[in-house]
Amino acid sequence: MPASRAAGKSHAAFRTISEVSEDLDVPQHVLRFWETKFNQVKPLKRGGGRRYYRPEDVDLLRRIRELLYTDGYTIKGVQKLLREGHGKLEPEVEETAELPLSQPPTAKTKKSELQEIVTELSELRDMLRAAKG
Repeated sequence: MPASRAAGKSHAAFRTISEVSEDLDVPQHVLRFWETKFNQVKPLKRGGGRRYYRPEDVDLLRRIRELLYTDGYTIKGVQKLLREGHGKLEPEVEETAELPLSQPPTAKTKKSELQEIVTELSELRDMLRAAKG
């Protein structure tokens, strides 16, 4: 997190969506989208819908980002990990879980994954259109 944002805040302090976005290098609209996909991410919402993230929310978002962007999981794959981990992404849950492509992909698997991506992109497009008003 940039020094200007982190100055004077303890680790236990709540963070705004701007701070979390900068810290995780993820656009704010992606964080809002993840809230719709991962019901475990529940920032406090105050006046005007402003979001305030708890430290555990930020940790979970950081882990979700890593699984999606680094480890190659799909959103459904991360959702499954969260379900199996009872709402948490503990390291021991990850170690016992198989990577989504641990077996050679079949044509059916590829088609299913592509359909997931198309669905996710359509939902993002709709969210962006709604945001434009």
